[in-house]
Amino acid sequence: MRAPLDVSAFLASKRRGESWSRSDLRAWSQAIAEGSAADCQLGAFAMAVAFAGMDEQETVDWTEAVRDSGTVLRWPELHARGPVLDKHSTGGVGDCVSIVLAPMLSACGAFVPMLSGRGLGHTGGTLDKLSVLPGYRADVDAETLRRVVAETGLAIVAAGAGLAPSDRRLYAVRDVTATVDALPLIVASILGKKLAAGANALVLDVKQGCGATMTDPAQAKRLAQTLVDVANRCGLRASALITDMEQPLAPVVGNGLEIELCLDYLQGRTRPQRLHSVTLALGVELLISSGMSSGASEAEAHLQRALDSGAAAERLARSVAALGGPRDVFAWRDTIHERAPARRVLTAATAGCVERLHARRFGEIAVDLGAGRRRPDQPIDPWVGLRLRVACGDRVDAGQPLVEVHARDESSADRALTALGEAVTLGGSASLTAVVIDRIDGARHGETPRCDGVAA
Repeated sequence: MRAPLDVSAFLASKRRGESWSRSDLRAWSQAIAEGSAADCQLGAFAMAVAFAGMDEQETVDWTEAVRDSGTVLRWPELHARGPVLDKHSTGGVGDCVSIVLAPMLSACGAFVPMLSGRGLGHTGGTLDKLSVLPGYRADVDAETLRRVVAETGLAIVAAGAGLAPSDRRLYAVRDVTATVDALPLIVASILGKKLAAGANALVLDVKQGCGATMTDPAQAKRLAQTLVDVANRCGLRASALITDMEQPLAPVVGNGLEIELCLDYLQGRTRPQRLHSVTLALGVELLISSGMSSGASEAEAHLQRALDSGAAAERLARSVAALGGPRDVFAWRDTIHERAPARRVLTAATAGCVERLHARRFGEIAVDLGAGRRRPDQPIDPWVGLRLRVACGDRVDAGQPLVEVHARDESSADRALTALGEAVTLGGSASLTAVVIDRIDGARHGETPRCDGVAA
């Protein structure tokens, strides 16, 4: 039996500039998961990584240690029927891609066990959006996840307590020790859970711009490259797209408004260009990397057929019902009675061109309305938010509606309307950025990730 890790010596070695061994990192991850590591030691570990970093091998070893700290899912019963695919976004404003992409991939013949999160700060969370659906259960055990994915082709749920438990504890400490932006910890946090979910291929949507976690282009590219490199070294086929987050991705910000948009998107009632472009681009990456399509044109056509035929909408409806939501989510959408009662509209003071829609300010205003949270325990209001009536580059006349505020009360609506003056800029012209900025490729190989965890 291996002797318990000497945590003090382990931490001191990094202070001396030494690299941590794979065995020590695995022992440390288990100590965190089992609760034998104190919070002060977790804080010291996080700060050591923030200051001294990890080399490439340490980052790979730590990512695998996070993965193997709990249950690691395997899907042998599905592999004869189709690949298991996954997608991750680094977070943004108006980013509801997961809710439309997962059923599209399922309708193409893939299986999608997507572990998602809730919003914090100005960025929205997929699970907060889905929680608008009455009865929807995001917190399920591994057996329920297996059953729903096998029966419906997809499930968008929270990472259960048994998946990557060392990351669950460490993330809470990082949030209060100013170490959230330590690159090796970001990589291991994202990939530890994704590897534990057992996908065959992963696409990463790394946001860049004022509304993203990584606002600097060089930082965003470094994060994307590191995620792809580490995922592939851990045996998971991965690629990344760097996408624009200078303006909100969808023309609505707020959980209920975004759910409505997703349902309308799947039914073909509306498909906003920016949202549609990113969704198709991410889907193309996964269909090619999994071998389901031989090229971009074929993959895009496959995804478009899944939408236009109604197959993607049907897949989402079945998954929502299986997870306790409305039996017919599209019928529910047409009978929604609850709305935010206070409305205000920001109009253009003069004629001009929409130069900027500041994504971070839109996210912050939505949070102030109650659509998001600044603390993990903070409740959210499902029906408040913002509806954009214009996009960057649009020409507008004086008095033309720009943004509609959906608020719970009149004073909140008035405050949001005032704040929007800082979020919308009109001028003579706009410098437009492509929504898909760059692509980071990884080796498309078929290695199986090393696994010393408990198969479920």
